[in-house]
Amino acid sequence: MKNMIKDTVVLFVITLIAGLLLGLVYEVTKEPIAAQEIKKRNEACQEVFADATTFQPIDVVIQEKPEEEPAPEEADAASGATAVASGSGDVDAVYEAMTDSGELVGYVLEVTSHDGYAGDIQFAMGIRLDGTVNGISILSISETPGLGMQAEEVLKPQFANKKVSMFEYTKTGAVMDNQIDAISGATITTHAVVDGVNTGLGYFQTVLGGGK
Repeated sequence: MKNMIKDTVVLFVITLIAGLLLGLVYEVTKEPIAAQEIKKRNEACQEVFADATTFQPIDVVIQEKPEEEPAPEEADAASGATAVASGSGDVDAVYEAMTDSGELVGYVLEVTSHDGYAGDIQFAMGIRLDGTVNGISILSISETPGLGMQAEEVLKPQFANKKVSMFEYTKTGAVMDNQIDAISGATITTHAVVDGVNTGLGYFQTVLGGGK
């Protein structure tokens, strides 16, 4: 009985010390981690809106999802393109992109697509007031190395300076501004990124009243 009590006390002391150490580590590291996150997001905002100097966060409007989602994709047999339904991702944050003089020149949206092969894909996208997409900056992605992880080099450049209402992807070579060449062997990742960008465009058009 005494040994049982002793073991219980020892276990309690070890657990208490471990908890205190974890709490101490959290307190020491939380500010540097938060600062690093802010830096990462500021760099992403600057990347997708190089001519803006200030990024002011505004409230995100939660949009209701339709009860029955449209089919995620619809192939165009003639062009080999695949139109991706917008609206399945989430807009996590919205920033007003301002110049030095305080002029609003567009918005930066942080979007999460939930359709990635290995999980969520999060990125920032810059949109000018006329609806032109400056580009995207990937914040978080964990797709298959050598396939989906090529999104940074293959997909990202294709969105820059495009003014379209919606993007689609193709496996046969893009011939129009709204078409994105799919990553070979990584259609799921391509679909996820394109759908996420369309989510941001839909939010810009319906909530922010842009492109009108």
